Amino acid sequence: MSCQGMRSPRNLEVWKMGVVNYLDALKLQEKLVSYRKICKIPDTLLSLQHPPTYTLGKRRTDHNLLIPVSELKQIGAELHYTQRGGDITFHGPRQAILYPVISLREIGLGARNYVEKLELTMIELASLYGVKACAGQKGETGVWVGDRKIGAIGVRISYGVTSHGLAFNIDPDLKYFKHIVPCGIGDKEVTSLRRETGAVLPAEEVIREQLISCFARLFGYSSITWKESPLILSDNEEIE
Repeated sequence: MSCQGMRSPRNLEVWKMGVVNYLDALKLQEKLVSYRKICKIPDTLLSLQHPPTYTLGKRRTDHNLLIPVSELKQIGAELHYTQRGGDITFHGPRQAILYPVISLREIGLGARNYVEKLELTMIELASLYGVKACAGQKGETGVWVGDRKIGAIGVRISYGVTSHGLAFNIDPDLKYFKHIVPCGIGDKEVTSLRRETGAVLPAEEVIREQLISCFARLFGYSSITWKESPLILSDNEEIE
């Protein structure tokens, strides 16, 4: 289905959500995807954080979780299985997470090009702080600074509409990554913008807005509408 009225000018609606439980965000994405498929909403971007959470994607291998599930509560973390691509990753405070719910068909992008633009979004943000990041080698998803991973990508595409997305490490507690083999790639470190710059960074909200601006520019949006959004929409609740 083509949303002719949404093509030009291209506007991106951004929902600034703060800290959101993973399952709440998942439920919201599912509803937004269903609305985007029938052109009920424009391309939408969720900007948020999660409490400490491990998620396993469709390529999951349980042995990449290095801590017994029974001990997760002791370190204050949750575990959830998802339908996104990729293996295991960690989400937590001081991490910038973007979940795009956009129509790839409307902008003429294939899955590979979409992922490449997500990579470039994080690469461009890192460059604003003098950090030279790049896409991973074959089999290494996400964005890297040398052999240290600074950004993760895990997406789902359903009938041309995207969900899940990217997570960029501003200054998360890196100890949580020691309990997993991030994205199933062993012998590699995880890093953060704070660690790579060693400098005083601006407020996290400034960095999040810079990340959103990078995303909007690379995906060719002419304008951004900012929205303070509800956490969850009930089954009978409408989006205005």
